[in-house]
Formats: sequence, C-alpha cells, structure tokens
Amino acid sequence: MSQPYYLQGNPLNDRLNGLIGWLARRGVSLAGSAELSVRGRKSGKMQRIPVNPHTYDGAQYLVSARGHSQWVRNMRAAGGGELRVGRRVRAFSAVEITDDAHKASVVRAYLERWGWQVNQFFQGVTAKSTDAELLAACPDHPVFRITVDG
Repeated sequence: MSQPYYLQGNPLNDRLNGLIGWLARRGVSLAGSAELSVRGRKSGKMQRIPVNPHTYDGAQYLVSARGHSQWVRNMRAAGGGELRVGRRVRAFSAVEITDDAHKASVVRAYLERWGWQVNQFFQGVTAKSTDAELLAACPDHPVFRITVDG
C-alpha cells in the first residue's frame, strides 16, 4: 500500500508559513489568508498553520494543497477547529468532501483563486486542467466544508 500524497515544506516554506501565521494573529490577512487552529489528535494541543479559506457556491472550504498533512489528519479526528485573523476567532465544524465531482469543482475554483501561490503543490494540475486531470488529483488533496459555529 502506498503512502498518501504529502509534500513537506522546505525551510523557506516553513519560515514563510510562520510569518503568514504571525501576521494573521496580528490582524493582517494576506489575500484572505487566516490562521487555522486544530486540536492535535495525539497531543491534544492546538496546532496552528496558515490556510487559505475558500468560498465556493456560498459555502466555505479548506483545501489541503500539500496533501494529507498533519492538519488534515487532526481535522479528521477533531471535526472542526478555529480560524483567526487578529482578535476575530471563528470556531467551525468541518466535514470532509468525499464526492469527487464536487471536490473537483471546489479545487478548480480554489486554483483559480490561489493558483499563484499553490500550483507548485498540485503536480502539474492547474485551474485550466481538464476535468479528468482534476478528478485524478482529488484523492491527493483533501477538502473540508466548514460551517461557522453559533
């Protein structure tokens, strides 16, 4: 059995993520980014990472550009988390999208919006890729629909 796709960040990516998260905690969102906090499935501690929340067809989604990362595994276990920009913290519940056609539509829209930043993680798939290419990439990029609590 092969390992699920995951592209680990290099030291520069890690430093940039740290900077983007630091900015989000201070109220500065770069092109709509936010800081995700999700409870660790093993440690129980809140883990933080910058993400690009994406709105598609009136719903909000989180797409894992790097694949089956730790935040994805934690989200599956926790079923939700928090998004922060400055003092504004929004708790949410999350449901993973399993329908590949729906997921492909969300991923295409995500790549149209965020491709300039994340295309490198999609192994040649872009917003202009064919439906078949997007469908083939879907298993490598988990997508969660998030609903703000309260």
